Amino acid sequence: MRCYVFPGQGTQKKGMGRSLFGRFPDLRARADGMLGYSVEELCLENPERRLSETAYAQPAIYVVNALHWSAAREDLPPADFFAGHSLGEYSALFAAGAFDFETGLALVRRRAELMSEVSGGAMAAVVGVSEQIVEETLKRHDATGVVIANYNAPEQFVLSGGREELARIRSVFEKVEGVRGFVPVRVSGPFHAPSMAPAAARFRTLLASVDVGELRTPVISNVTGRPFGPDAQEVRDLLAEQIAKPVRWTDCIRYLRDAGVSVFTELGESKVLTSLIDRITTAPKPAPDLRRDLIERIKREILQPEIGDEALGFDEDASFRQLGLNSIIYVRLARRAGTVLGIPIKPDVIFQHRSCAALADYLLTRDDVTGAAAPEAAPAPLREYQDERVTALLRDCANGTLGVDRTIEAIRALA
Repeated sequence: MRCYVFPGQGTQKKGMGRSLFGRFPDLRARADGMLGYSVEELCLENPERRLSETAYAQPAIYVVNALHWSAAREDLPPADFFAGHSLGEYSALFAAGAFDFETGLALVRRRAELMSEVSGGAMAAVVGVSEQIVEETLKRHDATGVVIANYNAPEQFVLSGGREELARIRSVFEKVEGVRGFVPVRVSGPFHAPSMAPAAARFRTLLASVDVGELRTPVISNVTGRPFGPDAQEVRDLLAEQIAKPVRWTDCIRYLRDAGVSVFTELGESKVLTSLIDRITTAPKPAPDLRRDLIERIKREILQPEIGDEALGFDEDASFRQLGLNSIIYVRLARRAGTVLGIPIKPDVIFQHRSCAALADYLLTRDDVTGAAAPEAAPAPLREYQDERVTALLRDCANGTLGVDRTIEAIRALA
């Protein structure tokens, strides 16, 4: 199976798209009409070094990605999946038919404007150590204003936060055993961090008026590491969340690999994603983290339906009291938890373990919950099937990610 991936901000460079602007003059003209300036001149000449500015870089990358997609449609086989890194997700959704070129460009331009208005922050990549070491280092040195914004590869993470705090923590990380680099990222703000929440909220308002079409090809969400569902509102919600939520690129690629993708093709002006994908697919697959999986299930499947999207960003160690829950909500949470996990749970259990982490720790002590918390096992016929790629396709068909016709086509393509 084949996946086309689209790069995001940070990959822009003078001269990008040079071989394609002349090949697709209609697309270039439509972009110029939307933007009010020559995107070809911006990309080829980089006047006043504007490609370093978010407001210009994001539309330029989106247009160049669209040029590469136009060429791929003529020159390459069809894709089974699309994925894009951060900004690149808009290119993936455009390619899959979620919206037309102009709608995508309008969204990207407004997204860039909103994100560029958040000042005082920066981003930097930490290379060479695990997620656990990064998190422990931030916590040990009280870097509360710095978060992991991009999970790019098993040993590459991008931090986002205030410039001064990142400068302070740089010297700390450079002394950590195993760290091979602390590299500033070419962006103008603290993207994919809580400080972007106001921009995400304003962008959500714009998205509410945008028509989102049915995806012709599955697209993997940066926020969840799973395919966007068929609900247009889910696409809008996840695009808004993506601005202030981390990019879970490692999870995206692991999902695709498990789904049977063996060929990843990067469409764009860089090979950054190709390098990251190589690191992800050659690294040993980590053992399941049942506690982490259960905490995420509590947030998304138990809390979110009752209190909304606030649950997704809620601190796992914070008390539910901060959410203003009353006794009626506790009863409803207990009922929902029982339904989700398939076991009886009394309201006083929720009341006595009033944080996501505390509730997860309690549930994992129960023998009847351990199986429910673990990843769902495949039915016996799937486990016995010899081709893992077919198994992954059948699972996606069973859970609704792929339609029956699409599944049959994909299986035939493997023959």
